[in-house]
Amino acid sequence: MDELTIGETARRTGWSARMLRYLEQAGLVVPRRTDSAYRLYGLRELNRLRSLLELRSRFGVEISDIVFAFRLRREPALKSAVETWLAASDSTAPDWMDWEQRKHERLLAA
Repeated sequence: MDELTIGETARRTGWSARMLRYLEQAGLVVPRRTDSAYRLYGLRELNRLRSLLELRSRFGVEISDIVFAFRLRREPALKSAVETWLAASDSTAPDWMDWEQRKHERLLAA
């Protein structure tokens, strides 16, 4: 299969050219670039776009949700902060976690 331009990819997949640029900026689907910086989408990128549509429809998630999940994979500090926050909001969290939470609050206030 030949690689497709952004316009042809938009026509074939149903994604707008603007959304394709956003997906690239977010790192979700990154097409190859020519020497002139034109985007070229191959079979791998088309499959990613199709599976992204399926993921959205099957689970009812938004692109921003997927972008955030992708950030969690790339940014360990963010992942740790979110996991800590979620654990602290869990009503079954052990007492030591409450103590740690209060300790961090005191450190941040100082």
